[in-house]
Formats: sequence, C-alpha cells, structure tokens
Amino acid sequence: MKNLKEKDIKRQTLLELVDYVSSANGKFSESVMQEAVKMVSANLFRPLTPQPRENKVLEAFDLEEEEPLVDHAWPHLQIVYEFFLRFVASPETDAKLAKRYIDHSFVLKLLDLFDSEDPREREYLKTILHRIYGKFMVHRPYIRKAINNIFFRFIFETEKHNGIAELLEVLGSIINGFALPLKEEHKLFLVRALIPLHKPKCLPMYHQQLSYCITQFVEKDCKLADTVIKGLLKYWPITNSSKEVMFLSELEEILEATQPAEFQRCMVPLFQKIARCLSSSHFQVAERALYLWNNDHIESLIRQNRRVILPIIFPALEQNGLNHWNQVVQSLTLNVRKIFSDTDPELFEECLNKFQENTEKREEIKTKHEAAWKRIEEIAVSNAANGEAVLVPHVVASETS
Repeated sequence: MKNLKEKDIKRQTLLELVDYVSSANGKFSESVMQEAVKMVSANLFRPLTPQPRENKVLEAFDLEEEEPLVDHAWPHLQIVYEFFLRFVASPETDAKLAKRYIDHSFVLKLLDLFDSEDPREREYLKTILHRIYGKFMVHRPYIRKAINNIFFRFIFETEKHNGIAELLEVLGSIINGFALPLKEEHKLFLVRALIPLHKPKCLPMYHQQLSYCITQFVEKDCKLADTVIKGLLKYWPITNSSKEVMFLSELEEILEATQPAEFQRCMVPLFQKIARCLSSSHFQVAERALYLWNNDHIESLIRQNRRVILPIIFPALEQNGLNHWNQVVQSLTLNVRKIFSDTDPELFEECLNKFQENTEKREEIKTKHEAAWKRIEEIAVSNAANGEAVLVPHVVASETS
C-alpha cells in the first residue's frame, strides 16, 4: 500500500511539472534546467531488458504479425517523456544554456533508448530527437554521427535493433532540410550507411522510411541516382521474392527522380537485372517489373534509350509472352511488347529476328547434344555386350563441345 501511495504521489508531481512547463511565461533558470535534465535522466535512462524472443531467428514478416512488447512502467515513463518533450519544445528553454545539460552524453543515452521494444516509447523518442536536432544546432553533427554508428553496428554486427524505422524517420526530415549543394559528409552517409541498410533480413520493418530517405537524396542531387541504383543492384535479393518486390518499388521512386544522363550511366546493369525480374516465375516480381512501364517518366527514359535496352530485355519479353504461367504477366508483357513495336518497328523486328536465330541455334545445339549422348549410349551397350571398356571417341567429344 505504501509503495502504491508513493507511486501516486510521484505521478501527481510529474503531472504538475508537465502543467508548469506548458504554462511557463518566463525563461527557465539554469538551476531549473539542470534539475529537469537530472530528473529525466534518472527516470528514463535504464538498461533495456532483453525480451525472450530476441534470441530467436525470425523473419521480418513474422515480427510484423507479433504483438508489440510493452514496458509495464509505461504509465510512469509516458509522463516523464511528455514533460521532457514540452521542456525541449518550450520557447522558455534557452538552447545556449540548456546545451550544458542536454549534452553529447545525454544525447547518446537518449539514442540508446531507441532499441526499446515498446513502440510508444520509440514514438516519443523520435519526436524528442527531432526537436533536439532542430533546437540545438551545435549538436547536429554529433547526432548524425551517432545515428551513423548505430546503423553500422546494426548492419555489420548485430542485425538486431528495434528503432531503425524511427531513426530513419527522423533522418528523413533532416535530409529534407539539407542545404544545396550537398556536403561530401552527407553523400558519404548515403553510400556507407543508408545504401547498405538494404542488406539485413529484417529490411521490411523499415524499408518504407529507408526508401524515403534515399529518394530525398536523389531529388536533392540527381547526380546521385547512378550511385544509388548501382548500390541497390549490389544488395539485390536473390532468393527472397517479397524483398525483390520492395526493391522494384523503391527503384521506381528513384527512377522517377533520375535524369537522362544518370540513367544512361547505369541502364545496362539495371536492365540486365530487370530482365531477370521479368523472367521470374514468381508472378508478383514479374508483374512489379512490368508496372515500371506505367510510369510516364520511366517509359520516356526507356524509349529514348531503346536501342540499348530492348536487346537486353527482348528474350525475357518473348519467353513471358509464350510461356509464363500467369495470365496477368502475359497480358502486361504483350502491352510492353506493343509499346516497343509501335515506337520502333525496325528495332523490334531486328530483335525478333535475333531472338529467333538464337532460339534456332539453341535447338540445333540441343539436337547435337542429344545425338552425341545417344551415340555414347549405343557404344556403351555395344561394348558392354562384348565385355569391353567404354571408350568415348574424340569425334563424339568434339560434337558435344
């Protein structure tokens, strides 16, 4: 009973502090700031208790279906977070004085809390970090560097962190505010931290926020499109079809902001990959790749560079039209074929003739191989009947080569 009474008194006191901060009409003194930060530190900074599922190897889609784990102390923690959010946002908090207490050490401990299992806590942290970044200009480089370090540990060491989506959401706003031309430091952050975030298995948990950040970079500096697209190709999933669909969606957003010069730098490896997606037996992958032609800007880029692109993807289009098991994929493929045949009938005819030639050659080679194996079998049967070893004549070997 005593413990419950103490908790209630503490709760009432915290609520009074929230009201005080909200209604203050004079600058907070340095001693008030010091005590406020001390109280917040004492209540929020704690070791995060590892939950039992942390040791399980779970796919991101399994995690999405699980109930989020909640902190039982949340009713108390929420009031502390609310107090601190209002304290940081208050016009009565002088950043020049407060930075002595909301210092690098404090910011680092705050960032550590982003690994909390409780989504409500991460939501508050996201808002507070954004406010701190906006108010304390002196801390901006440090905050970016600290987030960078969290990403590095996540990508290259642990592949476990609960707050990547929230950190990326904060970064989305930060990147949006970057001045032009972009600093070299910011471009390095894109290449070293953001693009490699496509690697972890749990990408679906934060892909939407990551895609937004990366698209922001390309919209701010179109010359980065080539770097970003080649980075995507580097981390392109091989056996995970659902991830592949995500990559194709992100690719569309990036291509939307890509200019012709940058497009030409990466179009050959890009359309080699798209050709493989078009040929995918997983209908959602093939379908998503074909939907790229529904985007006017992308379709225009492809049309301008059709002499390079069509020969790369033509075999995939023909095979789809002839053999793909999914009717929707077949129908979309025929639409794309028609776009090319209407735009440049001569080029289309060239590619069709080349495809037919290659098909005939493959059939010829296949027939030769089958004939060669048939001869080997006949020789084997004949020699076995005579009790002789099977010797494969040189002429047979050369025919199969």
